Amino acid sequence: MIEVILCDDHALIRRGIRDTLSDATDIRVVGEAGDYGELRALMRTRRCDVLVLDINLPGRSGLDVLHALKDEGADVRVLIVSMYPEDQYAIRALRAGASGYVNKGGDPQTIVQAVRTVAQGRKYVTPEIAQMLVESLTTPSTENPHERLSDRELQTLLKIASGKRLADIAQELMLSPKTVSVYRARVLEKLSLSNNAELTVYAIKNGLVDK
Repeated sequence: MIEVILCDDHALIRRGIRDTLSDATDIRVVGEAGDYGELRALMRTRRCDVLVLDINLPGRSGLDVLHALKDEGADVRVLIVSMYPEDQYAIRALRAGASGYVNKGGDPQTIVQAVRTVAQGRKYVTPEIAQMLVESLTTPSTENPHERLSDRELQTLLKIASGKRLADIAQELMLSPKTVSVYRARVLEKLSLSNNAELTVYAIKNGLVDK
């Protein structure tokens, strides 16, 4: 039996994933968490074979959680299930230690297949991600500027482009406004941009946020 823990801040999303996985006779959801704090507390008392993790969590993002689990030497395989398209976060997540990446908008049965694959110790990637990996190996010179951003810098870019103020971003990420301002300054420098309006235009043009 494959034991799974779900970590997503939306209860309805967790319920949908849980119901999908429950239809599989070889998978059992043994715990749920809405953020990193709840996840840490849960994992102290409950083991699992696969952690199904969202990217967009309050406070520490899913990428932060991946880095934390890696630093702690946690013996758990992680499947990222995110609303973000593969071209935004998939390769970043895999580099950070994820064993697979699935888009929430895809076929629900894909999650079942992905959990089984990851539980076997293999990587799960969609054909789209496989193509991206091939292209990243064969044409590294075509890297987009935002792909050079750190995980936290990209997160800051996406939140600014979504219309959020620095104070709100700082509260969501549990950081000081000064720290978020530093991330913003780094993003502007790396992308050769001048202000939030240009950041938003850049994010829209590159498909990082909805128009």
